[in-house]
Amino acid sequence: MTVRRDFQESARCRPDLVIGREELFAGARGQLASGGSVLLHGPAGIGKSTALRALAEEYGATARTVLRCSATESESHLPFLALADLLGLVLDEVSPRLPAAQRTALESALTGRGESSLQRDGLALRLAVLSALRALAADGPVLVVADDLQWLDPASAELLGFAARRLEGTPVQLLCAVRTQGQESQEYDRQLRACPPGTLAVRLGPLTRAQVAQLLDHRGHGCLPRSTVREIHRTSGGNPLFALELGRALADSPTPPRPGEPLPVPTSLRALVLSRLDMLSVEARRTLLVASAGARPTPALLRAAGRENAEAECAQAAELGLLATEPDAPAVRFAHPLISAALYAEAPAHERRAAHAALSTAASDPIERARHLALATTGTDPEVAARLAEAAALARDRGAPSVAAQLGLLAARHTPADGSPGPEERRLAAAEDAITAGEVDLARDIAREVLTRASVPADRVRAWIIVIDTAGHTMAEVDAVFPQALADAGDDPRLLALVHYQLAWRALIVEGDFTEARQAAAHAAELAARGQDRRTELLALAFQAQTETLMGHPEAPRTIKRALREPQDPRVACHHNGAGSARFRWLVMGDQLAEARTTATALLREVRRRGSVESEVHFLRGLAETELRAGHCGRALDLARDSLRLARDSGIGETASAMLTSLAEASGGDVDRALALAREAVRHAEEDGDQMYLSRALGALGYAQLVAGDPAGTVRSLRRVRSLELGLGITDPARGRWQGDLAEALVRTGEAAEAQDVIDVSREHALRLGRESVLAVLDRSEALVRAARGDREAAVAQLTSAQDRLGKLGYGLEEARAAFALARLRGRGPGAAAFDEAARLFRRCRALPWLRQVEDALAAPEPEPVPGRAEAPAALEVLAAMERQVAALVMEGATNREIAARLFISVKTVEATLTRVYRKLGIRSRVDIVRLAAARRAR
Repeated sequence: MTVRRDFQESARCRPDLVIGREELFAGARGQLASGGSVLLHGPAGIGKSTALRALAEEYGATARTVLRCSATESESHLPFLALADLLGLVLDEVSPRLPAAQRTALESALTGRGESSLQRDGLALRLAVLSALRALAADGPVLVVADDLQWLDPASAELLGFAARRLEGTPVQLLCAVRTQGQESQEYDRQLRACPPGTLAVRLGPLTRAQVAQLLDHRGHGCLPRSTVREIHRTSGGNPLFALELGRALADSPTPPRPGEPLPVPTSLRALVLSRLDMLSVEARRTLLVASAGARPTPALLRAAGRENAEAECAQAAELGLLATEPDAPAVRFAHPLISAALYAEAPAHERRAAHAALSTAASDPIERARHLALATTGTDPEVAARLAEAAALARDRGAPSVAAQLGLLAARHTPADGSPGPEERRLAAAEDAITAGEVDLARDIAREVLTRASVPADRVRAWIIVIDTAGHTMAEVDAVFPQALADAGDDPRLLALVHYQLAWRALIVEGDFTEARQAAAHAAELAARGQDRRTELLALAFQAQTETLMGHPEAPRTIKRALREPQDPRVACHHNGAGSARFRWLVMGDQLAEARTTATALLREVRRRGSVESEVHFLRGLAETELRAGHCGRALDLARDSLRLARDSGIGETASAMLTSLAEASGGDVDRALALAREAVRHAEEDGDQMYLSRALGALGYAQLVAGDPAGTVRSLRRVRSLELGLGITDPARGRWQGDLAEALVRTGEAAEAQDVIDVSREHALRLGRESVLAVLDRSEALVRAARGDREAAVAQLTSAQDRLGKLGYGLEEARAAFALARLRGRGPGAAAFDEAARLFRRCRALPWLRQVEDALAAPEPEPVPGRAEAPAALEVLAAMERQVAALVMEGATNREIAARLFISVKTVEATLTRVYRKLGIRSRVDIVRLAAARRAR
């Protein structure tokens, strides 16, 4: 395909132009930094020129001379034009340094004076280009930047290739770009052979959907609905140029495409991809139009749709490069999705309707038949609407809610105003399908459109609920909706139940009041039961159970049983806010990890079958959390990353997924990434006013800071969590499991008294609720408090017991942390085997950040004990317990870092403690402490 010049990007490089190329750029940067050359290649519009400019701008600053050329198709017949672009501005500089014959040949080629040609002056010209580059390189590094090598005039291409193959050992680098259609294309091979030896070939592939969304956002098209961005990605094939042109066309269009219709393809792109269409026969073009209208066209389908010579006409299109040739595949596939979209957009409306009419009888799938029937029909038609509604229900059952939403909107369009069900009811069903599919922006738009027309209270309340649902954790932004929804609900218990269920969520998310949330949920369940709305009753009971579980309320088990009673609604049974989810949370908090894993796996399988995106994100997180508790850090990290990827792609649950992924990264991945994700989650929760997830995000941040060796940061973060949960009314320590981390960090910062207070308060609740794993972790933390206070024997016994109990409960990572604490307490002499055991346990968990801590502890030099050292001198008795321990270790010759490791405190705490020691003893340095000890022994 030929990219016209009006599609070329500005020569000025911007950071957003290299979206999605980070890994490729890393390789190219490394190659250029080491003095090598780079060849970028890929199809038209894929971003080669953009990448070329970015790299040239970055590495051009390090070169003394930068030579540039950018060929065009229209100029490719002019000999030596690219050579003139490269060397024209430096000709005066290099000419005097060339032999006479080479100088004459080069000047003749570049200026057009004389009749220089490769046939006449071949060797002299070749040597002249090589000598010119060597002369420039003698003064400093040279970077040759050549774009669109496929359009270089043959003479320039031959000369540049000749020189490139002979530049080894000189500081001349080539940075080039060439259009290719495949990794093994002949053009790619030819251009690579013309580059210097060792040139790195970098193929630019299509962008992902998330990267296309990011690109559109950077270019001012970030307001497009996610469903539209998904269609742009599909139609563009991930090609950034095509995606941007489609985005611009949508921005300029007064009305967006209706569901079921393709994107508007601008005339510029149609001309770009359909330049070969005029070479097709009229009948072949009609066959391709039918193929472009079909979802999965095959020759058999095309024949059934009346295209009798489909095979021959498709073969003709394949020869022109419009269709991909796949002998073993029955489907008719366009060479690029944009060709299909442009072909459809180019066709007159009546021809499109005729193509859909033919497919409505030829297609075998009832969903496809209904869709084509709708697109072939104009105006309202009750029969067509009914068939579309049936097809939407079938798509819903198949787990394709996005398709169901599109079909539902088509059904609403063909439903007469006085139909039953009416058009607004069908639009609302489509909006609910869109929510299930994760297309919340589409759902919100549908609901607001319904509210401008609907007068039936049930329709209006249903639309308000959709608006609230699509707000997610930014519920504070739709506060004004609740009074309107209550007014529309009147005294209808079914409608009131819907609103009060949402009010329960508001109490939790916006107000952070678990007590109010529980009461609102219970009231919603009562209203729903009175109105015989079993679905809302089950959701309200499940929500009530969740809040009671987190509160440590004694009614939680009874409420879960009520939520699990028959009859059940299959939509609620696997819903992320349903009874199955409430039961899973109860199992996780109650240390029943094996059963929790089985439950989450089954729920995840079912929601994937149903195509429920939000529930899939939720249960991926739940399964990741279960694996993390069990010490399967690698598996947890994979699941958490999947959850975050899906959350970012759909825009659903990003804060929660970032929080959980932070925990997984800190345990088994990259600690810096864990910190970044936790801070992102905290920021989003604060922006959304979401008190519930703010405490969870801060808990993740505190844990990541602890793993990163920042106990002071951990204390700051987890103190906020403690305060937040006290205000929220959360008493169950198994909810966030941050208490042990806070206590450990407090010990490290020298605040053992506060650490013991955290342990005592948390232990009281854990004993009341029977949280065995929490109790074991609290014992591990208390052992550190005892060690800091000098009771090492009791600390060893408590750590040994905690490790044993955590292992039996199946908490692999916590068991390994207890083993590590025990090893550090015993030291490397008698505790060498303990370090090996801790390393083995961390390795079994794939807890790489923790394993690195063990390795660092083993690598630290062991302090040499002072021979004949007695107990701490009497003079040290004026010191506090922590100060005496630090002073005693200084006497042994321990460094501040070694003291911090031995006493489970930070280096800053050691330094602060030593300052107090100096002041109390009237001395100035560590040396004075050693002298004081020596003086005592000398007596």
